[in-house]
This record gives sequence, C-alpha cells and structure tokens, in this order.
Amino acid sequence: MILTVCMSPCMDVTVEVDALNVGRTNVLKRKSISFGGKALNVAIGVARLGCESYTTGLMYNENGYMFENALDKEGVPFTFVWNKGRVRENYKFIDRRAMLTEVNDVGEAITGEKADEVLGLVGMLSAKSQVTVLSGSLPRGLDPEYYGRLAKSVDERSKIIADASGQRMYSALKNGVDLVKPNIEELENTLGRQLADKEDMLAGCYELLDRGAKRVLLSLGKQGAVITDGKENFYCKSINVAMNSTVGAGDAMVAAAAIKLEQDAPLEEILRAGVAAGTARVMTSEQVSFTKDKYNEVLTGLHVTRI
Repeated sequence: MILTVCMSPCMDVTVEVDALNVGRTNVLKRKSISFGGKALNVAIGVARLGCESYTTGLMYNENGYMFENALDKEGVPFTFVWNKGRVRENYKFIDRRAMLTEVNDVGEAITGEKADEVLGLVGMLSAKSQVTVLSGSLPRGLDPEYYGRLAKSVDERSKIIADASGQRMYSALKNGVDLVKPNIEELENTLGRQLADKEDMLAGCYELLDRGAKRVLLSLGKQGAVITDGKENFYCKSINVAMNSTVGAGDAMVAAAAIKLEQDAPLEEILRAGVAAGTARVMTSEQVSFTKDKYNEVLTGLHVTRI
C-alpha cells in the first residue's frame, strides 16, 4: 500500500481564457472545479494505475464532505483529522498559450494538538504501507520543521518520498528520505541559484543527496526529467504532445514513481514511469488525474539514456 499525507487540501478552480489581461475584464471559455491537494492527487494517481493507496492528513468541517465524495469515487480510502472552517480555494488561470497564472489561498490556521494527531495517524498507517508520500504545503500555524516531524513519524519499514521545497524539504531530509521530487524551479529556489545546464542540475541534485536523500527525481517540465542516486544518473526526454494543462503533472509523476519504488524498481524504471505519468496528465483534459490507458500509451514511446 502507498500512503499519502495531505496537510493542506485545496479546492482548485481552473479558469481557461483566450488571454489573461490584468486590469481589464476577462471572459472565461471554460471553468472546472476539482477537490484535491498534492498528496490527494498522488493517491488518486496510484489508484488510477491499479495499485492500492490510502490518504490521511487534515480536512475541514464546512466543505470536507466534497473531498470525501471525490475520494470515494476514485476508490481511495482515507482517515482525516478534522478542523473548523473551510478548505482553502486556489484559482488557476490558463490562457491559449497554456500559460498558467495561480492565486493560492492560505487557508485556516492549525493548532499543535491537531498537528500531533496527524503524526499519530501517520505512524499507525505507515506501519501498513510500503511507501509514504509527504507532499505539498503546510497550513498556517505549522512551521517548515513540521515536515521533519512528519518524516520522523513514518514507520522505519516504510520508504519515504518527499515532494516539497525550501526549508520543508531540508527539514524532511534531516531524517533521511528515499526519494525527493523537486521541479527545476523548486530546486533553484531551494538552493538559491540558477541551474543553467545538466551539469549544474546534477550538482544541485547531489547537494540534496548530501543532505539525506537516497534518490533525486528532478522534473524538467516538457523537457522530461533526470534521476540520480549519486552513483548513476539518467535522463528521459518527454514526447511532444498537445498540452491541456500542467496542473497536477508533478503529482502524477510522484504517483508512478511511488509504485516503482514500492516494487524496488531500478532508477531507469522509476524515471521512465514518472515521465510517462506526468506526460499523460498534461494530455488529459479533466482536472483530477490521468488515465492508465494514456499512461501506457506514453510509456511505450519513452527512452532513458545514461548521463
């Protein structure tokens, strides 16, 4: 089983326009609402690929039932720590060039008592899980060091994937992490410098390995991804596809990578599966996840090279 931990669920309102004109009236072409959060998206992706997932974390009284309904529909079981208030709402504006502009809500503040409840659930549920995924932002009231507490609470028999950046990532790495999955922008922001070429990117990945990661899966967007464990380095170029939206592509990548990590697959397979799932997601018009058929279709056209 793959456990995902969602500390900051969100309602994503995606609006498509011909062009986003700041300071002027805009007319939408299409609008969709999805109920997720990075870790919930990962759990759904795992289920879409036919594997067992479970999710836990925080949820909110006023509109949390909509998230429960969405997870039930996808066949993902869950146990949440419930809080007062509403789940935060994020707005994503996409223009005809597939340019994404985001406005993210901060959500309700969390008490230390509720945060400790989550740690207890993670410890109990991860004992039954082969992989535990810590993914996404934290709510108000919790500092970045909480990611380290989450990682420490995971049962030692469960492998850990961390999809975070900045101090949250560094905090998790203090406890050792089996795989981290930053994208290039997140890695640059975390390290505080630009990464101009593959040599720079690998050097940045090595810094995360030195801090406690066993593997780094670096997403390069439409260019594909790189993976390294410090001994072997591989690159997988994505195929050229029509992009509907990049929303959730990183979560799809983590879902496929988690399955391969659960199977003790080699680096090349983790990389190839991750790129296939991320690519399948941007090809899918719906806002929740991707289809297994599309994933398999993309997977057959991908090739991994050693770097």
